Amino acid sequence: MVDVKIPTIDSNAIKADLASRVHSNTITCAHFAGKMKLDYTDQNGKGNNATAQIRMRIDSLIWVSITGPLGIEGFRALIRPDSVFVMDKLEHTISRRSVSYLQEIVKLPLDFSTLQDLILGNPVYFNDNITSFRANGPNYFLLSVGKFFKHLATLDTTNNRVLNSKLDDVDETRSRTCNIANNEFQQIGKRTFSTERNYTFAEKNKLDVSIKFTQVVFDEPQSFIFNIPKGYRNK
Repeated sequence: MVDVKIPTIDSNAIKADLASRVHSNTITCAHFAGKMKLDYTDQNGKGNNATAQIRMRIDSLIWVSITGPLGIEGFRALIRPDSVFVMDKLEHTISRRSVSYLQEIVKLPLDFSTLQDLILGNPVYFNDNITSFRANGPNYFLLSVGKFFKHLATLDTTNNRVLNSKLDDVDETRSRTCNIANNEFQQIGKRTFSTERNYTFAEKNKLDVSIKFTQVVFDEPQSFIFNIPKGYRNK
């Protein structure tokens, strides 16, 4: 009788490989500029659409301009690592808030760095501590647990793209959830960029957001004009 040695599976090695694959397409740059079509449904089920322009100097500034359907700029924002300035060009007001203001909007523990990653399409709240994984053809479903969220990521191992991220709160007293679907990947230079995305943010209320990038530029220095006209009042 011949003994057959069954090879053992090194699950830790597989987890380390999968975590490395998740990070392999992380986008890094010094500057970024993009133009997108934006559709969102608020907590009352009301649909809205707009055009947004975003400019970033990484780890320093994020500039946003939002234009309505009639081509009129309604809002302009300047975001720093510790503060947010919002100019309402329709109401002629200026708001000065801490960066925690972003958390109120999307119901996530959002900081400047995480916002950058969301804009670039990088995975957010992903911890290399993968607790479980499951294969389904070329796709792997990875569950990682971090400080704030359990992150169930869908990874296409043929090109190491994160197709979907499902975030669920680790705090049992809260019910924050977020789903991020990445679609329509384009190769821009050496970078793989998702040009179409769908976001669902929820806690007590729900916010659905769909974006489609129509222009993307990396590593060209940008201007960040944010002049407050006379007569604007503080809000």
